[in-house]
Amino acid sequence: MKRMTLTGLAVLAGLLAAGAASSADTQSNKAERSDAGGNPTRSCFFARNISSWAPQDDTTVNLRVNVNDYYQLKLLGPCNDLNWDQAIGLEHRGTSWICDGLDAVIVTSGRSGPRRCPATSVRKLTPEEVAALPKKAKP
Repeated sequence: MKRMTLTGLAVLAGLLAAGAASSADTQSNKAERSDAGGNPTRSCFFARNISSWAPQDDTTVNLRVNVNDYYQLKLLGPCNDLNWDQAIGLEHRGTSWICDGLDAVIVTSGRSGPRRCPATSVRKLTPEEVAALPKKAKP
């Protein structure tokens, strides 16, 4: 299991509660789920709550958030050497809420300096999907 480290390079400062709430409400609805009553709910998480990560392949990163939540980020393209990095950073835009792929950029150390790998989508994994993950891909 790899630990998530957030560096000054990878973290945008501050969380404004009112701004975060309004920004989260205006994000696209790609990552929506339904609650028990069938009402749509957001699948957002705070970047600071990421506890570990694991690459599934060079275009997919799985994140463990809090204790029992797992999210999957799909990247714009291959993020080479992701399997070899011991730590990654997560750059987020606007607020600390991650609700949509455009909210996050994975930052890796790279051989020739930091490499930024933008995400295109984020979704919360179901318990069944988490159980089906290969051991190396489970954070």
